[in-house]
Amino acid sequence: MQDSLHLLKTRRFLPLFTTQFLGAFNDNLFRTSMVLLVIYGIYRDAEQEAAFSAIAGGLFILPFFLLSALAGQLADAHDKARIIRLVKTAEILIMLFGAAGLYLHSIPLLLVALTAMGIHSTFFGPIKYAILPQHLEPGEVLGGTGLVEAGTYIAILGGTILGGLLVIERGDGTYHAELAAVAVIVVALVGRIAGGLVPAARPADEAEIPGYPKRGMDWHIVRASITLVSGTLHIPRLFLAILSISFFWAMGAVLAAQFPPLVKNVFGADQSVATLFLAVFSVGVAVGSVAINRLLAGQVAARFAPASALMMGAFVLILYLLSYNWATPQGELVGMRQFLSDARGWAVVLDLFGVAVAGGMFVVPLYAFLTTTVPKSETARTVAANNIVNSGAMVAATVLLAGLIFLGVSVAETLILVAVASVVAAWLGWKLHQACD
Repeated sequence: MQDSLHLLKTRRFLPLFTTQFLGAFNDNLFRTSMVLLVIYGIYRDAEQEAAFSAIAGGLFILPFFLLSALAGQLADAHDKARIIRLVKTAEILIMLFGAAGLYLHSIPLLLVALTAMGIHSTFFGPIKYAILPQHLEPGEVLGGTGLVEAGTYIAILGGTILGGLLVIERGDGTYHAELAAVAVIVVALVGRIAGGLVPAARPADEAEIPGYPKRGMDWHIVRASITLVSGTLHIPRLFLAILSISFFWAMGAVLAAQFPPLVKNVFGADQSVATLFLAVFSVGVAVGSVAINRLLAGQVAARFAPASALMMGAFVLILYLLSYNWATPQGELVGMRQFLSDARGWAVVLDLFGVAVAGGMFVVPLYAFLTTTVPKSETARTVAANNIVNSGAMVAATVLLAGLIFLGVSVAETLILVAVASVVAAWLGWKLHQACD
């Protein structure tokens, strides 16, 4: 049985894993610090806070729509390790702006840094998966992908928690983020050191592949994006894989958006329980990411995708039933200890863990599939096309969720949407498995 943990001892994997981990960690450290500082320390108006959240979310995701095609072309045409170094150097400069924004309480500087981090993530995204087939053996790619995915979710958790801890309320009621400002620069510097250790990953010397977009740079971002997506999605197995991953991220976007209101307005719990939910979900995805490699013994296949999606949907349906039958909260919000003193609280936590494990088992083989079933010269652009479609699916899911809430659908009832979507994801996973046989 393939033991992927041995990869953490090798230079062909550990520097990349560390670089990706620190990038995700810093991204969430900065964003959490920024949101808490703005919501609690700068704005004191609900409408301003809502407007800021909407603008910030849009600015961060916009580069994925506009620049993913360019990112994929660059990664396939140049040494991926060199691009990593350039991207991580840029992160240091970005975080200097971000740190200044945190220190000075400057909304413009914070939004500039946030947008730049979206660009940073757009250009790093295709590389973190596309580089694996060049550095790992075929039987190691699934395990490496699982470790990258697991590490990403643990980094998200760690960065979010630290970001919350480093925004400090003073005795006079003001909030300060000087420590967070220092932390984001330090993490960026360490990430650049790790990025400098990633072995070279030069572009593959392969002829143009029939059916794939031609290599070379098209700087027209709209045309390049359309060409990239259409040139990838007309290949049935890639179309099914990307569509399956997109359904996963769409469901994840709905769940992530619902965690805070679900905790506060349904379970009547405070921020500590919301953090607990995030921790459980992050650890669960990490466990699922590693467990699927064990089940598949290192083989890249989609045979467990249908069962994983259905299992995820079943756990989400149970979460809905627990939420629906929860008594309407009265009085002050309860903390983590009081929430877990009720057996139903533990049922919610364990159920959420099940959702996350199933999600990790579903999506990790699909990412490995994207990077191992296409020529090595096409991997980054394939991942970039996937990122474009994923972003669109997440935005569509968020808009649909907002519309449902506007029409009076409750927070708990929106979970049914995720459960139904998991059936579609299972069907797509089954079709992908059939296409690969």
